[in-house]
Amino acid sequence: MNHTPPPSLIPETAPFSPEQRAWLNGFFAAFVLPEGAAATPLSARDAAAVMAAPDADDGAAPWHDQTLPLDARMALAQGRPLRRRMMAAMAQQDCGQCGYDCERYAEALATGAETRLNLCAPGGKDTARMLKALAAEQGAAPKSDTPKTDARKTDAPKTDAPALIPGRSRDAPATAVFLSRRRLNTEGSEKETWHVECDVSGGGLDYRPGDSFGVFAQNHPGLVDQIIAMLGVSHVTQLRGKTLREILLGDVSLAPAPDALFDLISFLTGGATREKARRLAQGDDPDGDAKALDVLAVLQKFPNARPHPEAFIEALEPLQPRLYSISSSPRATPGRLSLTVDAVRYVVGQRKRLGVASTFLAERAAPGETLRAYVQSAHNFSLPERPETPIIMIGPGTGVAPFRAFLQERAATRAPGKNWLFFGHQRSAHDFFYAHEFEAMKATGLLTRLSLAWSRDGAEKFYVQDRMRQSGGDLWAWLAEGAHLYVCGDAQRMAKDVERALVDIVAQYGARSADEAVAFVAGLKKSGRYMQDVY
Repeated sequence: MNHTPPPSLIPETAPFSPEQRAWLNGFFAAFVLPEGAAATPLSARDAAAVMAAPDADDGAAPWHDQTLPLDARMALAQGRPLRRRMMAAMAQQDCGQCGYDCERYAEALATGAETRLNLCAPGGKDTARMLKALAAEQGAAPKSDTPKTDARKTDAPKTDAPALIPGRSRDAPATAVFLSRRRLNTEGSEKETWHVECDVSGGGLDYRPGDSFGVFAQNHPGLVDQIIAMLGVSHVTQLRGKTLREILLGDVSLAPAPDALFDLISFLTGGATREKARRLAQGDDPDGDAKALDVLAVLQKFPNARPHPEAFIEALEPLQPRLYSISSSPRATPGRLSLTVDAVRYVVGQRKRLGVASTFLAERAAPGETLRAYVQSAHNFSLPERPETPIIMIGPGTGVAPFRAFLQERAATRAPGKNWLFFGHQRSAHDFFYAHEFEAMKATGLLTRLSLAWSRDGAEKFYVQDRMRQSGGDLWAWLAEGAHLYVCGDAQRMAKDVERALVDIVAQYGARSADEAVAFVAGLKKSGRYMQDVY
């Protein structure tokens, strides 16, 4: 069989090995280069970015793309200063869950202002391991956000920064009151999505459309009790002023299993068992189950290892807050805030697994319960300054959340700009979130256009990017008028497919070549007219 080699997009003079260059060429050709685009080398600007020497960083970040895998991002950052390689190790979502954006988190780590290496929740263990290796490279003592008994104390950064404003950072949460929940899907849906309301009037939590809400949830009591049973100790075991059960409920993460727990298991065992634990701690996968191992699964995998409760807790990581896009405008609901939450439930083997925060909000939080929470300001995801500017919003599933907020804000401020919403899900009869609201907005003229896509209603799957292509001429006309375009939702598939559709639309209706269309879309991003809130 003949194999056509991938086009040469990476210059021969770039500081990569032949194997790295071949891998990058293949990756860009298969996943990045748009269909029909010329297989020419990278532009002079991008080539310069790739080839930048350690002492000649030009500020470009070609790795800042959430669809690129970690090894591709690190290859693009090869030869860059440590702070830039640390940035490349991040998940590139600028989600703010770490308390920074990707670039500022990397800067803080490189300068020593921040010592916690495991704050990038979307990057998970892979990012944490890479950051640990990079920190060790410069002789820094690698640290992770490891608790003793109270994540509220040990989760604070070791910096000389001024006091933080309560409610504006994960490191200084305020309080909110859980009010209510109602399911957005009707009976028969394969999904479980909830509209959640919180009272934020008493905690000094102010927000703007586009911001996210950080919630410190609690672990499921049933999971906590199973772990205590595996440890063979009492749930009221005291550890520095708290019971073991209290710590496991609210202070430490129980998924995924941290490397430090495997290290601890290796110290308590011997022979082949010890070697297996060591390999897991190093990121290997000796039994092919590493990705499925949460804390309970580790205790079940190594049943003869019975760590002391204090050592066990010290091996775990703090329970991180979860961020949700806010789906309300403070002008429409003063003192209140709403979220649109998919309850995460899945099965591994014969065990049901639960999303910590999503099921906490969907079933365990009680009306009137006080929550520790904060508002994470949006990073480049807000309404245009000029109220007459048209906006195009693409948000399938829970990605519609910030756009409900945008529309409420536009209504409250009587903004004259046109509004176009693309929404999609599985089935129109069961999964049309906020249908009555959006239909009413359309009837009043607030919602100029409402374009819907249902992936399971027909014989063939149909997504928002397909609806975009069907409306390509009008979409291009809106962009030509100066419209801002927003995308919210899945980073790995949806956002990438939407961008490809946008490039195709620009090429077809804007009379541009494929390369020119790519450049046009890049220009929209640079000018702040194409914004993403993806996860």
